[in-house]
Amino acid sequence: MSDAPLVLGIETSCDETGVGLVRGRTLLVDAVASSVDEHARFGGVVPEVASRAHLEAMVPTVERACVEAGVRLSDVDAVAVTSGPGLAGALVVGVASAKALALALGVPLYGINHLAAHVAVDVLEHGPLPEPTMALLVSGGHSSLLLVPDVTDDVRPLGRTIDDAAGEAFDKVARLLGLPFPGGPHIDRAAGEGDGAAIAFPRGLTAAHDLRRHRYDFSFSGLKTAVARWVEHREAGGEPVPVADVAASFQEAVVDVLTRKAVLACREQGVDHLLIGGGVAANSRLRVLAEERCAAAGITVRVPRPRLCTDNGAMVAALGAEMVLRGRAPSALDLPADSSMPVTLVRA
Repeated sequence: MSDAPLVLGIETSCDETGVGLVRGRTLLVDAVASSVDEHARFGGVVPEVASRAHLEAMVPTVERACVEAGVRLSDVDAVAVTSGPGLAGALVVGVASAKALALALGVPLYGINHLAAHVAVDVLEHGPLPEPTMALLVSGGHSSLLLVPDVTDDVRPLGRTIDDAAGEAFDKVARLLGLPFPGGPHIDRAAGEGDGAAIAFPRGLTAAHDLRRHRYDFSFSGLKTAVARWVEHREAGGEPVPVADVAASFQEAVVDVLTRKAVLACREQGVDHLLIGGGVAANSRLRVLAEERCAAAGITVRVPRPRLCTDNGAMVAALGAEMVLRGRAPSALDLPADSSMPVTLVRA
C-alpha cells in the first residue's frame, strides 16, 4: 500500500513518549521512550516529571521512528496527536510538537481522543473494526465500556468507573503487597502462583440494586479497601500475608466484574464483537476469562498484542490514518490540549 497515507502519531498523555508511523493500516514503527523508572520511586506518575521527560524525549524519539521505518519526515502525509484526555502538561508537549511538525511539513493535523485511539489501534492487528464494536478500555486512568459504531466519528459511552480505575487499583494493591510500580505486571506475575478463589473479595456494583443504577459502570475503590483491611488484619495478628493468594484473589475480582459487564453490554446492545484495550488488557487472566465468557455467549473477542495495549504512538497514528482514509476534516492549528476531553469528541 505504498500509495496509502503515511501518518505520524504522537502520544504524550501520561508517562510514555510514543511516536508511531502507520501507512494506511500497516504499522511501520512504534517507538516509545518511557519515564516510568523516574516515577517508580514516588509510587505513581508525577505530572511535572512526565512533562519534562516528554520535552527531552520528543525529538530523539521522532528521529528514531523515522530511521527505524526507513522514511523521511518529508514523506509524512499527516500528523496525529493525542489532544486529550490526560495530564495537562504532558498533553501540551505533544500537541505543541505536533503543531510544529504539521506546520513545517505543510500537512494536515488531527487532534485525537486518547480513548478512541485505544480502540482504533486494533485495526493494525486484526484489520477493520466491525461496526458496531463494543470496547472495554481498562487502564490506570480509565475503565470504560464504549459502543463504537464508527471509531472516527461516533463513540458512545455506556459505562465508566465511578471511582478508582482498574489499573489504579492494581497499582495501589501492589503497593500494599510490597510489589513494585507499576503494579499490573507484578500482580499478574504473583497471581500466577496463587489461588484466585482463596479469598472472597467483593465485586463492586454487581448487586441487583447496583445494576439498576450503574448497569455498565465500575467501582474498584471498595475492593481496594477490602484488600487493605484483609492484609492489615493478617499483619495485626502476626500472620504472614500470602502475597500470591491475595494477588490472585484481587485480580480475579477485577477481571470477573470487567468481563461480566462487558458480556452483559454486548448481549443487551446486540453487538457480537468485543474489543479489549488499554494497559490492563495485557493482563493474562483478563484475556483468558474474556475468551471463555465471550465464547460461551457467541461473542468474538479482539485484543491487540500487549505492546499495543499500553499507551503508544502507533494507536494515535492508526486513528489518524483512519481519519484520512475516511475523509474526515483535520483539526485547526489552534488545537487545544484538553485534559478532560470527552470520549464522544473523537477528534478536536
